[in-house]
Amino acid sequence: MNITVVGAGIVGSAIAHELASRGARVQLIDSRGVGRGATRASAGILAPQIEGHIPELRNLAARSLAMYDDFIRRVERDSRRSIEYNRNGTLQVALNEPEAAVLTADAQALARNGVEFKLLDRESARRAMPALSDRVSSALLVPSHGYVAASALTQAVVDAARAHGVRLITTAVRSIEGAASAARVATDDGIIESDVVVVASGSWSVPSKPTEGPAVKPIRGQLVQLRCEAVLASQVIWGQACYLVPWSDGTVLVGATVEDVGFDERPTAEGVRGLLSAAIGLVPSLEGAQFDEVRVGFRPKASDELPIIGRSGTMPSVFYAVGHYRNGVLLAPLTAALMADLVLEDKERAELALVRPGRLANA
Repeated sequence: MNITVVGAGIVGSAIAHELASRGARVQLIDSRGVGRGATRASAGILAPQIEGHIPELRNLAARSLAMYDDFIRRVERDSRRSIEYNRNGTLQVALNEPEAAVLTADAQALARNGVEFKLLDRESARRAMPALSDRVSSALLVPSHGYVAASALTQAVVDAARAHGVRLITTAVRSIEGAASAARVATDDGIIESDVVVVASGSWSVPSKPTEGPAVKPIRGQLVQLRCEAVLASQVIWGQACYLVPWSDGTVLVGATVEDVGFDERPTAEGVRGLLSAAIGLVPSLEGAQFDEVRVGFRPKASDELPIIGRSGTMPSVFYAVGHYRNGVLLAPLTAALMADLVLEDKERAELALVRPGRLANA
């Protein structure tokens, strides 16, 4: 089968790799290159029990996290790259009594769902992570969580896909048409014909007509990258106003803003100031960290905050994998498997019932 995947972020790249590894001929198209959309502003946090604020999303994310060890192993093998991937847990921290009450409620929910956790008091939290502010009153450790270096992972997935014959094309997509037996993608460099098109272009979803295709809204996220002389911590730190992702080389990612501003890709002083203030409030020593950069990306948000995965209701040879919002990196392994099963085997796994394009208008 000849398949065109539109969008070379983590989701589109993972789909291309999965399809090609199962024998499909795949071309991967993106107007801006690899990982330049939502992936660029992703900290790569793998935390379904935090990000999954509704049961349906939490269940999908937990299933995808269970696939991650094998996903990383396959990508490293096929790409011949090493990827920073850590499953030492997340530490949610509270700075006051209301925040502590939220952590207690979260711990109760984890207990009901059979998820391993530890609820730490002030002294235990500071012993577990000495860099924390002395304002911390309690903390919630979820050992199964972790992070992956999102940009490096995406590039490795593309390299892994290329090892299976995927062709990367950098050009703008203008329209997509999908009849029952074939699909056409119109680009700035000409027409690409294939058996199937998978639209995984995030906030830049390109329907054949303005009234077709699932609606996703771009939500701007600003992410600050700092650098410390020593490794800050062994776990992701999660506060009410920001999160911190410490890497093994001393890099610390601070994220992320959530801004409904359309396609305005400019970083702002307000956004950076808010992230830095919140980060220093959690870990005071970050005041002396080196400022590396601020990155901006658009998270594609559907109206119900669930991803949109499945066959188009109006174009039989077009499939969607968009709307992953803040969880594209986390949901990539599951999304790739769901799409490959559907496209190559016409197999609809149970998870697709939650994310069908038809649940939303114009899909």
